[in-house]
Amino acid sequence: MPIYEYECDACHKRFEKLQRVNDPLLTACPKCGGAVHKCFSVPALQFKGSGWYVTDYGRRSKAASSSGSATGKASAAKKTEAKTGGSTDV
Repeated sequence: MPIYEYECDACHKRFEKLQRVNDPLLTACPKCGGAVHKCFSVPALQFKGSGWYVTDYGRRSKAASSSGSATGKASAAKKTEAKTGGSTDV
């Protein structure tokens, strides 16, 4: 449920109210009973967790990433050889 911020037109008191989106807007100030209007304010954001990149993506060991690049080069060479119809040596 969002928190809405209101300000009284008479006493200029600002206060917050936890309301559902489809609840009716407040019309009276709790302090003086004057008319209130809803203020626009910056929403509060709260990020939970220990980090962004480190925890959101899988970690690769250095050995796995280096061997993976070597096998990737070998398979790319095999694909090139298959497309050309044999060895590239002349």
